[in-house]
Amino acid sequence: MTTFFMPMIPPTSTHQQQGHTVDKHGVHHFYKRNNGEAEAKLAAHLMKHIPEQPYHGAVQVIVKWCYPRKAKHQDGEPYTNKPDVDNLCKALFDIMTKLHYWGDDKQIYSAVVEKYWADVPGVFVQITEAEKEELK
Repeated sequence: MTTFFMPMIPPTSTHQQQGHTVDKHGVHHFYKRNNGEAEAKLAAHLMKHIPEQPYHGAVQVIVKWCYPRKAKHQDGEPYTNKPDVDNLCKALFDIMTKLHYWGDDKQIYSAVVEKYWADVPGVFVQITEAEKEELK
């Protein structure tokens, strides 16, 4: 099992979000927003926690995104603003795959993802490899 907390302000945009422009002819153009800075920040924090050996079997990943608490919110209160959890984890899991946490993110058989307001912002990650008996 690997467990760690990365103290940081989590990203509020993801590489899944699209930009949009309309040219002088009224034609809509969609493009992927460059989110390199947020992904680079995640990668820098994740590099400190790369397991000695990549996980080879099925893994469960628990991720808790902790956003800086604002005055009207309580520590631990669910965070329901953008970005969507699925988009956050797509970027996170892609980076973790590139850093060799596992061979391929298809090994993730279970993902528990939560977002909170928090006094201490950051990202909590726990990776547990499934026991053979669990998969029967």
